[in-house]
Amino acid sequence: MTSMQSLPYGSWPSPIQASLLTQGGVRLALPYIDQEASWWLESRPAEQGRTVLVRQPFGGSAQDITPPGVSVRSKVNEYGGGDYTVSGAQVFFVNGDDQQIYQQTLSQTHQASNPRTTAANATNPPTQLTFAEHSRFADVCFDAQRNRLIAVQERHNGTDEPEHRLVAIDLVDGQIHSLATGADFYASPALSPCGNKLAWLSWNHPNMPWDQTDLSLATLDAQGATESTRIISPTGCSCFQPLWSPAGELIVAHDASGWWNLYQFTDPDWRALLPMAAEFATPQWVFGMSCFGFLDDSRLFATYNQQGQWHCGILVLGQAASEWNPIATPLTDMADVACAQGQVILLGASASEASAVWRFDQHQWHCERASVSNPIGTEFISKPRAVCFPTTQSDNAHGLYYAPTHPHCTGPESERPPLIVLSHGGPTAATSSALNFKIQYWTSRGFAVLDVNYRGSTGYGRTYRDRLRGHWGIYDVDDVCAGAQYLVDQGLADPERLIIKGSSAGGYTVLAALTFRDLFCAGTSLYGIGDLTALATDTHKFESRYLDSLIAPWPEGEATYRARSPLFHVQRLTCPVAFFQGLEDKVVPPNQAEAMVAALAEKGVKTAHITFASEGHGFRQAQSIVDQLELELNFYGALFGFDVQPKRADFSFVD
Repeated sequence: MTSMQSLPYGSWPSPIQASLLTQGGVRLALPYIDQEASWWLESRPAEQGRTVLVRQPFGGSAQDITPPGVSVRSKVNEYGGGDYTVSGAQVFFVNGDDQQIYQQTLSQTHQASNPRTTAANATNPPTQLTFAEHSRFADVCFDAQRNRLIAVQERHNGTDEPEHRLVAIDLVDGQIHSLATGADFYASPALSPCGNKLAWLSWNHPNMPWDQTDLSLATLDAQGATESTRIISPTGCSCFQPLWSPAGELIVAHDASGWWNLYQFTDPDWRALLPMAAEFATPQWVFGMSCFGFLDDSRLFATYNQQGQWHCGILVLGQAASEWNPIATPLTDMADVACAQGQVILLGASASEASAVWRFDQHQWHCERASVSNPIGTEFISKPRAVCFPTTQSDNAHGLYYAPTHPHCTGPESERPPLIVLSHGGPTAATSSALNFKIQYWTSRGFAVLDVNYRGSTGYGRTYRDRLRGHWGIYDVDDVCAGAQYLVDQGLADPERLIIKGSSAGGYTVLAALTFRDLFCAGTSLYGIGDLTALATDTHKFESRYLDSLIAPWPEGEATYRARSPLFHVQRLTCPVAFFQGLEDKVVPPNQAEAMVAALAEKGVKTAHITFASEGHGFRQAQSIVDQLELELNFYGALFGFDVQPKRADFSFVD
């Protein structure tokens, strides 16, 4: 038995290297299931972030459907999603390079689920279906009755903002026909089983889809055009995932009650299926998101988030009432649900299992594909503990606390560990209890981590979600500070080594906390926001009016934007900051980091500025992922005197 060794926190030797996140690691998305196989998308850092559609026959081996050199990726709203659909032997996908829709046919050997099939002979080469200049597509679905696709089209015509519309695409000649226009955004087209009704979501500036959406229902005429279109959703609520049962019943999640609950449309009213203080939906940042699906005519498999943890069950629909049957699961985080033939496929994870594609056959859970190989023993894994702590306005905030964990190391009796406080992006999003090696990388080295669900996060109902409206840069900052102070008061963190880290919107919270509060000792901003006025005028359409609700209407509220922008108050920021930025970022442009770095360098504040030439909003390539973590570790080592491995000769502060 190996004895425990007392070593300074932050300097523990760890088997969790940055390369673990990329060696065999992938990002999984959009699982799908049919009568013969499971499908999913894999974004592969080792292939420069290329996204591949994979098919795995039941009992067989997984095979790439996407040929080499092709990447399946929509860029509608910049974040994409809804990138492919399958109908029998036909696959339709959005090509990442030109954003057009392509058609691919499975070979006969692949349809027969031959385990010896290779990627080279699995499919016929894809053929281009659409040739729409300056266009992108997403949320692709198949209309078998009319031999066409239905999709969301985004057209860039050189105007200030691209135009969105719902379209039908003929599979014979690729002709595109409008089904719905006039709204700023469209999503989630859902065709009824009989093929004669179409439901979809739309919303307009300044709303985001979690603020207010319209659920529309239309009849399709003999030519497939929409008629008798009407809005059927309750006024002022957010709707999520319109879904038809095999029997033709329309289900949706909406938050008229204050929670995203399940409802059935009983024209002209809505019937609550399972009222509870839980969320059967999640903020729709990308297309194709789903939290429930039909197993058969009357049984709905559903997942829900309650106080930050996901659960699942089967809802049996009855004429007068519904019956809820909870399902035992090893998973605490679930997303992207798809169902067929009585089976379920989804993305799932737990505190000890990283995100994976899971299949549930109503008797047993099967792991189809893990996102990362895990050679690390569980003794190195820090399990999250939910914490609730007091914050401003006599309110409470939430988070997940991870203690420093190592089977052979402990910190000195007189020492408290350094703490990294994580501020998630969005800001309308939430932390996850799923095993995340980007967190374990730190805890196994002797850092404590607090992953904060500040006010404005999802999973706690609409009231909690809406608390950030008008208060971004205030309440989120209050909450990350309150969380850090709570752990200091509990004796779980060193007040002289408090670090805050976040990406995108979380990066803004980092810079705001460092500028407007005097608690943290260092910060790391990944493609974060320093100038809110620049973001209001220099971002993409989807988020161009997001700040109206988070801060104030623009440009009327310009004074408020300036008051909350760290860049305009940089004289108050006195502690070291590391900036990591992709130079192809269209969501938070590189000039945000550049302006902050220049201002801090002029003041003489220790600053690191690391850029990645071929990365956008989020790092996809293997080397970028490794470099970011290792250089961040070296940044902390240089500040606090940690013995870090590996020492990077290319790390330096800005002169």
